[in-house]
Amino acid sequence: MLGAVVLMFFWTLHEQKLISSHRPAVSEHDFSSTIPASEALHTTPCFVDDIVAALREAVEDDSDLTNSSLTLFGVCTVSEISFHSVLPDLVEVTKRNKGGFEVLHLTAAEVSEKDEQGTIMVTLDVPQSSLLKLSPVLLLAFESPLTGGGLDVTFTGQCLQPHTQVVCISEGTQYILLSGKPSEGDVEQKWRISVRPKSPSMEQNLKDILTGGKSGSNIHMTPLLLFSGERGTDTRQIEGSSQASFLCELRRFLDGVLPQDQTKSQPLRLDSLQSLPPLALGLSSSETLMAGVINSTAPTIFTFTGSSSKFPVRHGQLALSSELLEVLRQRLDQSEMQILEVINEEKVAHRAIERLGRLKELSAFQRKEPAAGESQYCAFLLLKALQTVAHAYNMQRRLRATRADPANPPRSSICGLRTLTVSFEKLLLGPHNANINNCHGSCTFPLTNGNNHAILLNYHTESGVTDVRAPCCVPVAYDPLEVLDLNEEGSFLSIKQDIIARECGCR
Repeated sequence: MLGAVVLMFFWTLHEQKLISSHRPAVSEHDFSSTIPASEALHTTPCFVDDIVAALREAVEDDSDLTNSSLTLFGVCTVSEISFHSVLPDLVEVTKRNKGGFEVLHLTAAEVSEKDEQGTIMVTLDVPQSSLLKLSPVLLLAFESPLTGGGLDVTFTGQCLQPHTQVVCISEGTQYILLSGKPSEGDVEQKWRISVRPKSPSMEQNLKDILTGGKSGSNIHMTPLLLFSGERGTDTRQIEGSSQASFLCELRRFLDGVLPQDQTKSQPLRLDSLQSLPPLALGLSSSETLMAGVINSTAPTIFTFTGSSSKFPVRHGQLALSSELLEVLRQRLDQSEMQILEVINEEKVAHRAIERLGRLKELSAFQRKEPAAGESQYCAFLLLKALQTVAHAYNMQRRLRATRADPANPPRSSICGLRTLTVSFEKLLLGPHNANINNCHGSCTFPLTNGNNHAILLNYHTESGVTDVRAPCCVPVAYDPLEVLDLNEEGSFLSIKQDIIARECGCR
């Protein structure tokens, strides 16, 4: 088995694009930065798991690497795959190695300008570890895929094998793979790699990538070493059938399957919303409480709060009765059928079905009789996620049907539901925003869903009286929003009442 080592840089780019070369040049004195270790991980608990998932999903059903996967990992064309043979090797190791990868944290990184020709020097402090004797693969991971033009970049260093390698950064590239050389010893060392654009005209583009497009800006990156194969005492498993992997897969599923909304709004702190007292979810949870939550179809926001960047060590467990377990199974089956219908009709991300299958596999809920406590817990989370997706698409369909009603062509001017999307604060597993709807339109005669007060108010104002307000289009019925918070102390469910407008009326 290939003893693969993956080294990753994590850049938080201020601008996720390749900046055109008209931007002012970065001076030699400005372009220097030291990056503290693990800073970026505090906002990205699924950072490493996402890379493992990208490797796992790099091929289609016919086992061929997709063009989008080649672009994602810095390979421009299929003809270059022989030179970049490390990509299919890593994909094969990821699929074959069920034991998972392990990670070693590096302490610091420094980026500075080396000479007047535009070469950039990256220096890494690598701690002592016997795992460094394995064959390494260097992987540079950006926070999100880049946008913009292509850029050929040459990487040179004694720690690379061969010493000089060329990669292609194009629109959609998020990871760069380089073959490394194993160390002869396990002592603490420095890795120095020079980076230069293949074309001098692209020099400024490369600097903009490394500095986020701003002269002298700090670079937020987290250097890591991932290992497959033998285990070491200074590593931790980050991929496998654990609740951490389940939660990361749940986040990827929600990101891929939920309706995408491009509305930009100021993120809202969830704790600023009034709610019922939080309910602890665990082995001692009330059967009545769990039955109510399982049968609820309200959408759920999954949050993670805590002092560390990792998911809570304390795993969630439930102890449901056999009767309630059967209800949970039935609700899961019903919700899964709904989501499969949504995936087929709405043409959502093609990976959604694969990720749904992996979530079921990670929970192991359908395979165990009786289901273990952790499997019950994961199955419960999966149900709430599926109910969230179903709610979003049911509301979307309802709004589309209202707008397309041929019997009422001017209906857009009549009081009714409209879409209103709000964003939530960071440290969310998902969804990162929610459609809470809003009411908008005319309340003139004949009134839509108006009560007696609104009818009399409308009559009063139309008679010419000007000292009172006319009836307004407002929500008259709401759905709640459930917030499931995961932290070091356990899992807590908060019900935020009167959040999502379900029906409008004139009042």
